[in-house]
Amino acid sequence: MRITGSCHCGNIAFDAEGEFDTAMECNCSFCRRKGVLLAFVPRSQFQLATSQEKLSSYQFNKHVITHYFCAYCGIAPFSEATMPNGTEMAAINLRCVPEIDIATLTVTQYDGASR
Repeated sequence: MRITGSCHCGNIAFDAEGEFDTAMECNCSFCRRKGVLLAFVPRSQFQLATSQEKLSSYQFNKHVITHYFCAYCGIAPFSEATMPNGTEMAAINLRCVPEIDIATLTVTQYDGASR
């Protein structure tokens, strides 16, 4: 399935290819406050549709995940990280994808406190 997502004001937009019927709800101190529902795809299946210069970023704890957000509206549509096996991944905030019906997702819980 091909999806298109963005921040609230549209300053940051992306396209991604993958299966988006499940999501992960992370309860780390950062994700819990944002209320994100995450879906993961290899970075090769994720394309930023707007300029890289429009991204603001934040890292915390072990600094292994780069959380991107819009400096204008504050919404965080995706993050990027490299898995221990070297695979580059994008973590998409499915709440930023209008065509996803959040109510139909199978949501799993993850304790991200160790990140």
